[in-house]
Amino acid sequence: MKAGVEPVTDRPWRRSGAFAYARHRIARAVRPPVVVAPIGTDVRIRRDVEVPMRDGTLLRANVYLPMTAGPVPAILCAHPYGKDALPRRAGRRYRINPQFRILRQTAAVHISDETSWEAPDPAWWVPRGYAVVNLDVRGAGRSDGVGSLMSDAEAEDVYDAIEWIAAQGWCDGGVAMLGVSYLAISQYKAAALRPPHLRAIVPWEGFTDAYRDFFYPGGVREIGFSRLWTTLVRRSARMSPDLGREAAGRPDDDAWWRSLAPDLGRIDTPMLVCGSFSDHNLHSRGSFRAFVFGGSADRHLFTHRTGKWAAFYGDEAKATQLAFLDTHLRGAASALPRVRLEVRERGDLIHAVRDEEHWPPATRPLLLHLADGGRLSTSPAAGGFVSDAGRRRAARFSWVFQDDAEVTGEASVRLWVSAAVAGPVSIFVGLSKWSGGRFVPFEGSYGFGRDLVTTGLRRLDARTTPTEVEIDFAPSATFFRAGDELRIHVAGRQLSPRNPLTGAFPALYRSSGRTAFALHSDPTRPQVLELPVVERR
Repeated sequence: MKAGVEPVTDRPWRRSGAFAYARHRIARAVRPPVVVAPIGTDVRIRRDVEVPMRDGTLLRANVYLPMTAGPVPAILCAHPYGKDALPRRAGRRYRINPQFRILRQTAAVHISDETSWEAPDPAWWVPRGYAVVNLDVRGAGRSDGVGSLMSDAEAEDVYDAIEWIAAQGWCDGGVAMLGVSYLAISQYKAAALRPPHLRAIVPWEGFTDAYRDFFYPGGVREIGFSRLWTTLVRRSARMSPDLGREAAGRPDDDAWWRSLAPDLGRIDTPMLVCGSFSDHNLHSRGSFRAFVFGGSADRHLFTHRTGKWAAFYGDEAKATQLAFLDTHLRGAASALPRVRLEVRERGDLIHAVRDEEHWPPATRPLLLHLADGGRLSTSPAAGGFVSDAGRRRAARFSWVFQDDAEVTGEASVRLWVSAAVAGPVSIFVGLSKWSGGRFVPFEGSYGFGRDLVTTGLRRLDARTTPTEVEIDFAPSATFFRAGDELRIHVAGRQLSPRNPLTGAFPALYRSSGRTAFALHSDPTRPQVLELPVVERR
């Protein structure tokens, strides 16, 4: 085999522990560690409460209130998934959302039977002095009308719902928003409209650019989960336009895609953003973008690299959310850090959790040149070389750390690429960690527990002569010990398998097809990997 080239099908996680991982995934799918309990008698429930919009359309919400008298602050979540799609008792057990089975759970999740998908649990929040309002957006669930996901019109509906809630006798006038994924996405545009009674938002893992973060990351079309999601929404809600059809017909980042993105700079509401390092090419990039470019002077970032639901419903996250909302809706004093940074040594091992003032933290660039023989070098190559890559082959280059190092931030790589035949190619890059010659797995998107450190991708109109391309990696925070190896992989199709037992199912990205490409390096065309390394303290 040519030095520095490996078959894409011979992926690291297939060679190391794949069988044990598949067995674990099956066990979690058959019996996911999701514990459901009936909601307590200390919660009053009002179902299908009508919420009027400015055009007369009625949306409907389930409202959860404390039994005690007196107005309280309210938490709103707005989504298209159906507020009444709740865990249902079936004999001695509960039927739960099937996504809890499809997406592997990293730890036990405890919720009540009034917790809808991606939403805060009213059984936890109401006893702590909050009302919870679970709203069906226009066209979804039991709400009237025809909705439009991620649109300005939907944001205006959420604005009207916030102001309606604030005027109710059971609300003290303060409203916040909280939720995961779409329940985070729906917060940004509404907050940018600056509703007078919106006091805080907690977007927990939600993208901010549908084109760049989800449907076409790096210009490469996602044809796995995006198709599944748009199909499910089409079947369960009345929405126009159809996002799935629009995505298929809009490969370029045009004005329509721009209309779906929120104006983050207009958000002046206090923000607690969750940025997950385990949600590449879904929510990671958008979450970090929201924190960096959000206009609010009072914004915080909570990072992690574990499972989505283990984090959101975990004790530390709920305590952080409560402290943040108590500060902005009750005037309580808190000392939340600007950035809660979690650095992992491997998927199941946290190296450190510390407070930072900025994202990314202060780093120095480590420049590693792609060199002949599959090496990474701190010195530019004196001569030149060509390394083949494509749909069936991946180019691989490695570096061994001589000292302990923390790589935190957003890495990038500059490549020189030529195609066998001029035309579009999809380039997939990934950074993997190896220790003692064994692959080190990390938590990834959709419950994939054998992910790389970080990944990136880019669609390029390649020529038969070398073309320069720079590819950014998703945010990450990883600790390497002296002697650990870092590898960069470059291929023409996604680096993780899609097998539902051992891979990143249901994620799927359009490959380069049969088109092969080559990487070129010489003194006039340096290929460089830039790593953000945290300075020792």
